[in-house]
Amino acid sequence: MIAPLARVVVTLAVLLGGWQALVWLTGLPRYLLPGPLAVAEAMHRQAPLLIQHGLTTLTEIILGLLGGVALGGLSALTLARFRAARRWLMPVLVVSQAIPVFALAPLLVLWLGYGMASKIAMAILVIYFPVTTALFDGLRRTEPGWLDLARTMGATPAATLWVIRLPAAQPAFWSGVRVAAAVAPIGAVIGEWVGSSSGLGYLMLHANARMQIDVLFAAVLVLGLFAVALYAAVDALARRALPWQPDTQPAEDSA
Repeated sequence: MIAPLARVVVTLAVLLGGWQALVWLTGLPRYLLPGPLAVAEAMHRQAPLLIQHGLTTLTEIILGLLGGVALGGLSALTLARFRAARRWLMPVLVVSQAIPVFALAPLLVLWLGYGMASKIAMAILVIYFPVTTALFDGLRRTEPGWLDLARTMGATPAATLWVIRLPAAQPAFWSGVRVAAAVAPIGAVIGEWVGSSSGLGYLMLHANARMQIDVLFAAVLVLGLFAVALYAAVDALARRALPWQPDTQPAEDSA
C-alpha cells in the first residue's frame, strides 16, 4: 500500500519530470515554455514580490469566501423558509449564472474602485451560487419521516428548519463550501486582471507583457498552492463538523 502523501509526491514528480523532459527534448525557448527548474529559480529570485502580491490575493480570496458562504447560506435559508422567495429569487439566481463574470468585473471595478473591495465582490459572486444551491438542495431533501415526526409533535416550521432540516443539510452545505474554496481564487484573479494595482493577477499581466513567462508560471503555481491549501483547510473543517459521517469509499479504492 502507498500512503496518500507518497502518491501525491510520486504524481508530482512524474508530472514535473515529464514537463522538464518536454522542454529539454523540444528545445522550446524560455519565453514560450519555461521548465520547472526555471520556474523554481524564478520563485526563489522573485520571492519577495510573490509574497507581497500573494498576500493581497490571499486576503481577497479568504474575505470573498467568508462573504460568499455567509450570503449563500442566508439566501438558501430564505429560499427554504419562504415559498414566495422561491418563486421570485430562484429564477434570478439561475439567470445570473448565464452572465459571464468577465462582463461584471469592469462594472465592479467602476463602482467599487481599483482596491480590494471589487476583487472581494467578484469572489463572492463566483462563490455565491454553489453555496446557495448546495445548501438549498440539502434543506429540501430532508428525510420525510423526520418531518412527519416534527409535525406530529407540533413543531413550528421555523423550529423544524433550525432543529431538523438545517443539521440534516450540513453534508450538502459543506460540499458546496468545498467547491467554493476551489473556485474562490478565480473570482479574485479575474478582478485583478480587469483593474488592480497589486495581487497575483496583476503580477501575471505584467509578467506576460514583459515576456517573463517564468515569473508568470511562478505566480500561477503560488495561486494553485493557495487553492489546494484552502481546499484542504475547508475539507478538514468539514470533517470536524461532520463526525457522524465518515468516508465510505470502497476498500479497493484505499489501496
